[in-house]
Amino acid sequence: VQLQASGGGLVQPGGSLRLSCAASGSIFSINDMGWYRQAPGNERELVAAITSGGGTNYADSVKGRFTISRDNAKKMMYLRMNSLRPEDTAVYYCNAHIKRSLPVPVQDYWGQGTLVTVSS
Repeated sequence: VQLQASGGGLVQPGGSLRLSCAASGSIFSINDMGWYRQAPGNERELVAAITSGGGTNYADSVKGRFTISRDNAKKMMYLRMNSLRPEDTAVYYCNAHIKRSLPVPVQDYWGQGTLVTVSS
């Protein structure tokens, strides 16, 4: 099982980006998914999370600016980021709780990270 994050880049303050996370491999089901970020010198923090049923929660710092979504049929997760600020600069990681098959317990998987830089 692999998670592949993409969509990062350099954007000016006030701009927008959309991150994508693709899950691949032998997957029976995907439970909760989420986006985390880690800025230099900081700990990794939860940005947004989404359940298999579409329930969401957000860090206070991104509420109203970021939107998390998923496409269960395509095994994809997205993060739409609007009104970006310099303090949003970080490596963004996708995370998923995945069940590979019926007898195997749910396991935690991470993508490789995609860098978002917000700067003029």
